[in-house]
Amino acid sequence: MGSTEEKQPAGHGRPTSRDVARLAGVSHTAVSFVFNGRAEGNLSPATQERIRQAAAQLGYRPDPVARGLRRRRTAVIGLVTDEIASSPFAGRLLRGAMDTAWDNEHLVLTVDSGGDPAKEDAAVAELLDRRVDGIIYAAFSLRRVRVPEGLHRTHSVLANCVPEDDSLPAVIPAERAGGRTAARLLLDEGHRRIAHVGGLDDIASVERLRGFRDALRAEGITVPKEWVVRTGGEISGGYEGALRLLDGVPANRRPTGIFCYNDRVAAGALHAAARLGITVPEELSVVGYDDQEHMAAFLSPPLTTVALPHRAMGEAATRLLLDAIETGKTPPATVRRLACPVISRSSVGPAPIR
Repeated sequence: MGSTEEKQPAGHGRPTSRDVARLAGVSHTAVSFVFNGRAEGNLSPATQERIRQAAAQLGYRPDPVARGLRRRRTAVIGLVTDEIASSPFAGRLLRGAMDTAWDNEHLVLTVDSGGDPAKEDAAVAELLDRRVDGIIYAAFSLRRVRVPEGLHRTHSVLANCVPEDDSLPAVIPAERAGGRTAARLLLDEGHRRIAHVGGLDDIASVERLRGFRDALRAEGITVPKEWVVRTGGEISGGYEGALRLLDGVPANRRPTGIFCYNDRVAAGALHAAARLGITVPEELSVVGYDDQEHMAAFLSPPLTTVALPHRAMGEAATRLLLDAIETGKTPPATVRRLACPVISRSSVGPAPIR
């Protein structure tokens, strides 16, 4: 049975693959080979190029519905989040997923559950009913998660979280390595009296602090217990924690560098230093974490920080999912950790001589 596209006359409405074949002087089968990924070994490079040029001249695009029916795919992947879509902090993860999917001729259908497990299960069921080719489940903050019901019925990958039952592949930040990186930013500038401020009861806090201690231990430095101040993840916590370390303490006994759990905590630490008349980075260096958009670059001074690889996580999770869809093979349930890059600005300088 011929398709609607094949019966449409040339020169009217949407250009067809037969229009491309006529313009390129090749068979309709040759055009199908090019746009179905079967050209290699069947057509010469010159013929492939002639077909692509004819398609570009006519403005031809393959019919995704017809192609999906032939391949038993929809060219759509689902992305279920707990609260990323409503958060300004992780738009880069969504953008990385969407751009990677688009480059591979897929669309992303996103559902934000608001962290409600029942909504997550319903969202996955709805996506499965719509015959998506696979699903990414992404979390706002790094944590172990209950795998939503239904994810095991299709190709699935987790982003910024790990499954409680270790049943699915996951892409997450290399938080411990990021903590080491943050500490090294201070160590490499000669700092030896370094404190840590902020932190929550979560994987990211634990791993960043472990990495921080790793780097200092490698230099033979032991962090005094009172210099690890756990005050949460907000600006107020950073302000309170920095005051504990700095207020009323002689310059030769206070830390010269502070690694903050995140950029909000660092903002509070910078505010505390300003209130106390301690200049940054001349007297005190401050390192943040996250590279929070619309914040880190606009603090005074602009904040040196370790960035979470949000976009890279979206890209990597989508590539992993698309590879599974293409090969039909479920990837192993391993955890891939992505490097957290340094964003150098002005809040870190050489250790003061005291």
